Amino acid sequence: MAGRGRRIVLWRHGQTAWNLERRFQGTTDIELTEAGLEQARRAARLLAALRPDAIIASDLKRAVDTAAELAAVTGLEVTRYESLRETYAGVWQGLTHEEIVERHGEEYAAWKRGEPVRRGGGELETEVADRAAPVVERNADKLPDGGVLVVVSHGGTIRTTIGRLLGLEPGSWESLGGLTNCCWSVLGEGARGWRLLEHNAGTLPQPVLGDDV
Repeated sequence: MAGRGRRIVLWRHGQTAWNLERRFQGTTDIELTEAGLEQARRAARLLAALRPDAIIASDLKRAVDTAAELAAVTGLEVTRYESLRETYAGVWQGLTHEEIVERHGEEYAAWKRGEPVRRGGGELETEVADRAAPVVERNADKLPDGGVLVVVSHGGTIRTTIGRLLGLEPGSWESLGGLTNCCWSVLGEGARGWRLLEHNAGTLPQPVLGDDV
């Protein structure tokens, strides 16, 4: 059997000022820029063509406001979950990429090697997956056959959720590249479970700016 043909679209929020500054946001509640809102509007028009059945989102403003653009086009309501927030990264939050490397270089290098690291004294990547992936799975289970769930979240949370749903070892999750602002990845249901059908779709010729690079 090929499964029920459901799809999960994991959509990263639009651009924020801290993205542009390469400043680690984590759970800090940063708003979208005007450019970020326009990214969300553009992406919403494309995602609406997938005829989603449900939208869920992180409760942080940058995700909520991104999701609102798709809700406006589709007429669907958005259900918010604290569990879909970005990785909490303690003292790393608010620091630029350069400041993190300068002040916490060994910790940063260990994380990049795939070691389990509490960045800034915050969450492990596996703990992020522990809280986010079950929420995605529960909502996917509610879909009709062939249904589409849109999950509006954050780069790090999306990456760990994809890794968990695909059954990848945590040390290999870094092999999934970062998502550009307002781009998305698609998981499809196959005979052996979830498969990665698209990654970083909707990408414009722009660098990936975010917490998880």
